[in-house]
Amino acid sequence: MASSEVDQKFLGRLAKAVEPNNGLLASMLFKILGLSINVAGQLVRARKQRRLDPTRATQSLELYFHILWLSREGLVMLEQYVLPMVGDYVELKVLAYKLRASFYHIFVLFHNDPPVSPMGILTTPEAARAAAAAAMASVAQAAAEIPDISTPTPGPRVDKGKGVDRAAETSRSSVQPTHPIEQGIPVGPPPGFERQAQTSTRMQTQTPGPGQYSIPIPYQPEAAAAFLLPSVDYLPTAHQYFREAMALADGLLWGSHSLRLSVRTEYAAFLYECVHDRDGSRRLARDTIAEVYEAGEGMDDDMFADACELVTVLGKMMKRGLGGGGGSAGAGGGRPSPGTSVTAVSQGAESSATVVPPVPPMPPPAAAPVGIPNPI
Repeated sequence: MASSEVDQKFLGRLAKAVEPNNGLLASMLFKILGLSINVAGQLVRARKQRRLDPTRATQSLELYFHILWLSREGLVMLEQYVLPMVGDYVELKVLAYKLRASFYHIFVLFHNDPPVSPMGILTTPEAARAAAAAAMASVAQAAAEIPDISTPTPGPRVDKGKGVDRAAETSRSSVQPTHPIEQGIPVGPPPGFERQAQTSTRMQTQTPGPGQYSIPIPYQPEAAAAFLLPSVDYLPTAHQYFREAMALADGLLWGSHSLRLSVRTEYAAFLYECVHDRDGSRRLARDTIAEVYEAGEGMDDDMFADACELVTVLGKMMKRGLGGGGGSAGAGGGRPSPGTSVTAVSQGAESSATVVPPVPPMPPPAAAPVGIPNPI
């Protein structure tokens, strides 16, 4: 994500390079570097937990809030001070687009609605109980305020005994249609607000009886980190930003460039964890490794070491989700017989199993015949 070692190296190097000409841009890059180092430990802890425990409010929720807060602040600095000033740079432009996708990757993992990963907490038990109690109270209050329109109450007379023709009032229901709310029909939102009513409120409607209003009942409480970020679906935006970063890296950097490999490595992880496109993730990792081996551009020792490390990660992603690798030892696919040893031989990214037959035991020494003296 935004805290990978390759990204941190490029952040520090590029910030130092642009400092003489653009002090503001350099200071923002150094701040994002510090934020990236800070969030690295938080992400490692969250990934080790695999799922944040909502009952441990002092630990899991603080970690959850801290990750989202750091990511939000980093995204604000990136969009306001870095992205508008990277047009004249190559590596810095690719890195900025990649960091934007990385921050949205964190939002999708920890704060997406609907959730796509088991690592986030949409709400806490206390918030769920409070929301349920508030919903029941609002329903009870709304039900108490609903008038019964099945038997209309006559209004005050203003004719003072004068002769007034009542034929118009008695024939009103047959001449002029009544308002839909008087018939118990649910009234939809104003034009243009249908999507907002579906995603933000998420209401379910109680079936109205004769002479009753339809009562909207909220059934989902507010997200636990709604005070930090709006609880919406970040997945389409994150996917679009990853596509833009990929296209930019492929167009500006060569095949074995470590920054290009960093973009592709995180995009493969995003496809696997958030989009749940496992075949696409493995295919992307496999194609990236092939492009690295086919690239003929030169690189320094530091970039070569980073490229080797990222190729190793991509090799693991290429086999991710396939279960235990390796072929079967026996001809029938079963376990090897007792006494048979299996030796694994690895060559690059491929592995094979060689079956070594057991060595027969040495026969015991023959005893001398009876009656013949031992010559020794």
